[in-house]
Amino acid sequence: MLTVIGETLIDEVVSDTAPMSAHVGGSPMNVAVGLARLGHPAQFVGRYGDDEYGRMIRKHLRDNSVPFPVEPDGAPTSVATARLDPAGGASYDFQLVWDLPGLVARKDTLLDGATLLHTGSIATMLTPGAADVLALVTAAHPLVTVTYDPNCRPTIIDDVEHARAQAGKFVALADVIKASDEDLQWLYPDRTPEESARAWLDAGAAVVVVTRGSQGPWAICRTGEVSVPAPSASVVDTVGAGDSFMAALVGALVDNELDGAHRREELRRISLGQLTGMLQYAARAAAITVSRAGANPPSRDEMTRQA
Repeated sequence: MLTVIGETLIDEVVSDTAPMSAHVGGSPMNVAVGLARLGHPAQFVGRYGDDEYGRMIRKHLRDNSVPFPVEPDGAPTSVATARLDPAGGASYDFQLVWDLPGLVARKDTLLDGATLLHTGSIATMLTPGAADVLALVTAAHPLVTVTYDPNCRPTIIDDVEHARAQAGKFVALADVIKASDEDLQWLYPDRTPEESARAWLDAGAAVVVVTRGSQGPWAICRTGEVSVPAPSASVVDTVGAGDSFMAALVGALVDNELDGAHRREELRRISLGQLTGMLQYAARAAAITVSRAGANPPSRDEMTRQA
């Protein structure tokens, strides 16, 4: 079992020319769904309300065979509203609640049988819940592989010093980190993304991956650096592409039998050949996702057909 902890929310799209549409979203939730579609049992730990939008989230997780061991709470389900102007430009409004008390007390239940814990995005930045997530990751570190994606949201967490400090706390616990070049440029504007990745490797990570859009991903580990080209794709939109990449990266890690705290030293010795294959697999998942609308990660069968 793989455990993913983080936010889930509803994306509302509002315009003057079309009815409002609502879609289940949230980066960590997308990763959990992506893992399940790739054939890896994954549970999702996140908060949602006992309301219509909360029921949409529960149905989406059930439909994708993702267990969700946290019950709804009394606060509204989080919402991100995108208002489109006549030219198609979007302005955003967020109504977010991120509070998951008692996570560490439930550690044994939430991590029962788990070999890997993934987290990132708003869940690791927004108070008060970020402190609970950090406490759980700290307690889990001796037991599981930890993967992390900062997936920065400057429109929500606009204090870069706070975001940098929070990212540093999770980087110190992470075995595998994925970040976009935009994330790293915002967090550390005085150095290149590659320099920031090397600093995170020096902080203790076994692998740091930087996604670079059409340039393809680049990664560094203790045996060197690798990059692969982005597969050609007809782009419909890029929603959820990074989450699909993250899910496939984690899935490839499991397929290579490098998950679990007892394999931490083996992961530190990952070969460039293994890492190249993992990047190619993850990039293929992202390419499939951008070729269709919305956060719609591929299944294992689709990945096999596209190989």
